[in-house]
Amino acid sequence: MIELILNKIKVDESRHEQLVVFREKAGKRFLPVVIGLPEIHAIKLKLSNVKPPRPMTHDLMLQIIDGLGGKLQRVVIDKLENNTFHAKLYILKENDMEVVIDGRPSDSVALALRAGVSVYAEEEVLNAASVLEV
Repeated sequence: MIELILNKIKVDESRHEQLVVFREKAGKRFLPVVIGLPEIHAIKLKLSNVKPPRPMTHDLMLQIIDGLGGKLQRVVIDKLENNTFHAKLYILKENDMEVVIDGRPSDSVALALRAGVSVYAEEEVLNAASVLEV
């Protein structure tokens, strides 16, 4: 697994897509991931330190994990299939058992930012989808 850093959020006007662009923490490759408007909004709110008056969906999800005695440990973008990225949430339960939950990278990244945990990608994903410039 390769640790990633959120490098920027980019809007591709020609394709009407929003991208989160990750960079390898200890490398030069970038991983652009297309995500939807609601998730871009959730990520931007967190990055801007805006606190909505009521919990947004990703805040609620993190509160549920915490309320059930879990702690989000990391997010891993683990697969690229038919041009669609897949991610996993790694949650540690109170009994030190790890639970792995399938999730969309967009939701997973929004949760990772809120929990202050790292995002990783499998080497195979970076080999298939990374670029050297964005």
